[in-house]
Amino acid sequence: MKFYQKSKEELLHSYDVKIDRGLSSTQVTDNRERYGENKLPEEKEESYLKVFFKSFKEPIIIVLLGAVALSFFSSFYSFQIVGDKKHGLESLYEAIAIAILIIINAFLGFWQEISARKNLNSLKEMNNRFASVLRDGALEKISSNELVVGDIVKVTVGDFVEADIRWLELDELQLIESHLTGEADAIIKNIEVINENVEIGDQTNMGFSGSIVSNGQGIGIVVATGENTELGKISQLMKDEGIKSSPLQETVKKLTKTLMKISAGIVLLTFVFGLISSGEFSINSITSVFSTSIALAVASIPDALPVVLSIVLTIGAVKMSKNKGLIKTLSSVETLGSTSYICSDKTGTLTQNEMTVTKFYANGQLYNVDGLGYSSIGEIHLIAKGEKNINFAQFMKNIVLCNDSSVKEVEGQVKTFGNPTEVALTVLGSKAGYSKNKLLKNNKIIRTLPFSSSRKMMSVIVQNDEGFYVYTKGAPDVLMEKASGILIGDIVDQSEQSKDNFIKVVDDYADEALRTLAVAYKKVDEEEALYGATEDVEKDFILTGVAGIIDPPREEVKESIRQLHDANINVVMITGDHEKTARAIAYDLGIVKEKNATVLKGIDLEEMSDQKLYAEVKNVNVYARVTPEHKQRIVKQLQNHQQVVAMTGDGVNDAPALRAADIGVAMGITGTEVTKDSADLILLDDKFTTIEKSVYSGRTIYANIKNFMRHELTTNVAEVLALVLGLVLFRSSVGNVAAMTPTLTALMVLWVNMVSDAIPSFSLGYDVAETDLMKEKPRNPNESILANHTWSRVLIRGTVMGTMVYLGFLLAAQNGLNASEAQTVAFLTLVYGQLWHVFDARSSRTLFRRNPFGNIRLVGAVLFAGVSSFLVTIIPFFNSVMGTAQLTLPVYLLVIFIPALPTLILSGIKEVFKIKIW
Repeated sequence: MKFYQKSKEELLHSYDVKIDRGLSSTQVTDNRERYGENKLPEEKEESYLKVFFKSFKEPIIIVLLGAVALSFFSSFYSFQIVGDKKHGLESLYEAIAIAILIIINAFLGFWQEISARKNLNSLKEMNNRFASVLRDGALEKISSNELVVGDIVKVTVGDFVEADIRWLELDELQLIESHLTGEADAIIKNIEVINENVEIGDQTNMGFSGSIVSNGQGIGIVVATGENTELGKISQLMKDEGIKSSPLQETVKKLTKTLMKISAGIVLLTFVFGLISSGEFSINSITSVFSTSIALAVASIPDALPVVLSIVLTIGAVKMSKNKGLIKTLSSVETLGSTSYICSDKTGTLTQNEMTVTKFYANGQLYNVDGLGYSSIGEIHLIAKGEKNINFAQFMKNIVLCNDSSVKEVEGQVKTFGNPTEVALTVLGSKAGYSKNKLLKNNKIIRTLPFSSSRKMMSVIVQNDEGFYVYTKGAPDVLMEKASGILIGDIVDQSEQSKDNFIKVVDDYADEALRTLAVAYKKVDEEEALYGATEDVEKDFILTGVAGIIDPPREEVKESIRQLHDANINVVMITGDHEKTARAIAYDLGIVKEKNATVLKGIDLEEMSDQKLYAEVKNVNVYARVTPEHKQRIVKQLQNHQQVVAMTGDGVNDAPALRAADIGVAMGITGTEVTKDSADLILLDDKFTTIEKSVYSGRTIYANIKNFMRHELTTNVAEVLALVLGLVLFRSSVGNVAAMTPTLTALMVLWVNMVSDAIPSFSLGYDVAETDLMKEKPRNPNESILANHTWSRVLIRGTVMGTMVYLGFLLAAQNGLNASEAQTVAFLTLVYGQLWHVFDARSSRTLFRRNPFGNIRLVGAVLFAGVSSFLVTIIPFFNSVMGTAQLTLPVYLLVIFIPALPTLILSGIKEVFKIKIW
């Protein structure tokens, strides 16, 4: 039996507590031990050390660590066994260089994650709230964490409900539970037993942890604390969700495994082939072949890939932060780019969570109201054409005087006090030039009849120079029954036609999902004003009008949704609000195109199996009256359709779905701390538009990653081919170069990977989009990053470049250059070949379609890589470490400009003949 199904007598008896005394000190201690503390379990943050070493689990890093170990072993072997100091130093430098690369990558990932953690922690409001509790017969204030099951608590306007409570005594209590239900309206509470099973939003005799008291006061008994509250259950749902890899991580993981297998195969075959070709199995022959094998291992693995990938994603994270999007993990940057569904909560995300009067009917005239939210800026427009006689004075006096709310500006920000619906009426009055303070100069409130759920109205009795007046607001149907007439202009109209017109306005507003509130007045004598019974005072009204109130959509959201639809991204509204309201907001924002679009309700989801929901989920764009579990089910069924799902929200009820989604998006200002903890992206400005900008950034970053991967792998193919060709074809001495001399030394290959390849590659991360990415479909998350002929471009260009590198080495040997000089020719041919190629790699079409100076950072990186690579051939230290040698000016000019020919020729052929695989 649920708590809302039990009587207050049953609950008091079961916890052995009296409503007028509360728990004793002994009972408090016993109940805390029995039911637990009033704290939600907190997720333990990973230690800094664990965060730092997280990157070391990546497959490619493991391979590079293996390369470090082999290089150290080779160095030791050369020093201690063979006595070859030169080779020993080369291997040692090689090991150190790869190790530095690994550490740089670890620091990049560590820096981003820790920075995001610090930013997130700075957003948290560290406020320790208090609760009024009755213990040992005395009412006292205690820390909310000290509440226990069985405590008798008292709440009043402005208080937070700090545990789950069953109400015992109430005085017009209303709670805002939007953090759980998604509904902006305050919920009227009662103490009546509810016999049937109902959802949270309909448990009107309960108060839930995290709710805010907007009206009245109440006394209740705590029935659940900590993780046993509805808030705690949501926290548990979040725990059940594991951490998912991003589409890019999965793609790179598959690619890395493939490259590792290819690398292992090449190294093994090279080692065996080299030993067989040498014709001997001496220490020297093994050492020589081993050196070539290490060079090939370094060449076949894109060493700089983890670092460049981290840098490019970091660039994306920085760009997003400038657009008010805080990314918590680097992988989330790219995930946004492949998002195909954005599931959004309504209240506070698509709407402002600020009740607003957008239309009203007063004195027989219809009006529209400009301005949204709690700002008093906005004009009132009379709808009737040609009508200029604006007459709403009586209506405005009613809504402002019969009102307990207030709106104030505090430190430049609008602060509201009171029920959201009443605040909306106060703001409307302000737009019309009516304020309570001004009206009270001539009108004295002598009596108030508070709102009650049974009467469904509130009244104030006012005295002014003209006598005594009753001003009332309440449910239109109730006030209509008690009305004697309707104010039309300056005349009280008692005709059926005027009543029909009034009812039609109410129905029309309801069809537009507007909450309706009627306003009425009547004149009374002094006796009735001061002493009249409520039922006598509140009858024979003169209706002055009705207000249409809604939680308005955010102004910028409609355009963002249009842009997302253009980008072939589906937007789905998932809310705890009512079906009619959800449909109307969805239609207004353009989420659905038809006014009668299908809305799936929570009760429908309860009756649907996962298979049925799987079949329906892609056909529905609006869900209403749903619970956190429902949101999770929707997200998971979309994921079962291979969709990449982003979930946005601000309330605690959104947190489990945010955790389940591929990327969770939380509001940074209005979002709860639980929601922010669950999210991957936090909108620091709370604007839905920021999601659209983040999607664009994600797509741009992915396109840039694809470009640098293409460039990186082309270089690897060229390196491997140049070395393999040398091993297979360079079988006898040529000129001054001995047989089996490798085309490139391992450190030359490492230099290419780390400097002349990596630096221009991460500069590609600053490229702007080549095409209008927001007009394209989201990419298939299962699609390889090298799909769409990327592999063919890599192989063709890599083969041409690698062949040219070997030919440069061979021609240098044939022209009398020594081994170091020939290897230097091959080294510079590779360096400048790839520096020319990077301008082709930045385009999915050809280099002729992009301005080479459109990315000035890339130009600077290319110049740096070109100059520094030239310098390592003339500086003695690098000559001894890398095996480079100084060349003559004509040779330098040849190795700088001849390597440009393949890129120019291949791009030219593609430009002219439109060959896709080229």
